[in-house]
Amino acid sequence: MYLTKFGHSCVLVEEGADRILVDPGTLSSGFEGLTGLTAVLITHQHPDHVDVAKLGPLLKANPDVQLFADPGAAGALTEGGLNATVVNAGDVLDLATSVEVFGDAHAVIHYDVPTITNRGFLIGGRLYLPGDSLQVPVVPVEILAVPAGAPWMALKEAIEFVRAVDPTTVFPIHEKVLSNTGMSYLLLEKLKPADTQWLNLDDGARVEV
Repeated sequence: MYLTKFGHSCVLVEEGADRILVDPGTLSSGFEGLTGLTAVLITHQHPDHVDVAKLGPLLKANPDVQLFADPGAAGALTEGGLNATVVNAGDVLDLATSVEVFGDAHAVIHYDVPTITNRGFLIGGRLYLPGDSLQVPVVPVEILAVPAGAPWMALKEAIEFVRAVDPTTVFPIHEKVLSNTGMSYLLLEKLKPADTQWLNLDDGARVEV
């Protein structure tokens, strides 16, 4: 499996015959020219996870790609003239690589802010991308993408999420809300389980895991 991060929560996952792009949003860049994509996965409807304006041309450049999204994002995509297959917890996507769907709701931002749907994706039985949720999946996870900073979480929650999942390897996502990732990343790396590898992906760098 090869991973390439394009900033924030946008990750390209290459596994076997599949090239799967997850959460190409407004805070990410560099994914716009990708070709040969087999699937695009959207965890939820927030713009930092789905940039409808950039997604349209990307799909046209990848005519065989399948688009999957949670119910909320699927509705927003339809309004933008794009059709997505709605996914729910328990679904297994029809791809060469196994993709299992988890999750229910986005983490609470504030009790005055309505809760929206969120989906997590377990790719190849190894890599878990949670979107904006710290719900621990009920299956073993080898590689975890952990949100590093958000209005809906504190760093202590990210640390406890990593400890609860207890993956072999962890790398940060959702970092663009941080003015300086250094302090948060340092604590995440220091306080993770001792046998978990810390992988700090550079944006645009392809890494084998």
